[in-house]
Amino acid sequence: MEIVSVSVPTELREKMKKIKFVNWSQVATAAFERRVSELEILEAFASNSKLTEKDALEIGAKINAGIARRVEAELAKKKKQAMQ
Repeated sequence: MEIVSVSVPTELREKMKKIKFVNWSQVATAAFERRVSELEILEAFASNSKLTEKDALEIGAKINAGIARRVEAELAKKKKQAMQ
């Protein structure tokens, strides 16, 4: 497995430190995997499509919003479980 360093704003890092039950490396890996998968799908779709770049970006933004909602729900669920 490779090591990748990621820069995050100080304020975000401080918040992350307070949430001890989350494996941030795992969260980042999952986010990277999803994003790469999305981009591969978009590239394949775009190569066979008449969509404009703008259309593809709009679709990507909708996908990202959906993923963000799902990740937030997962984190809230894990936090709730940890508090029980």
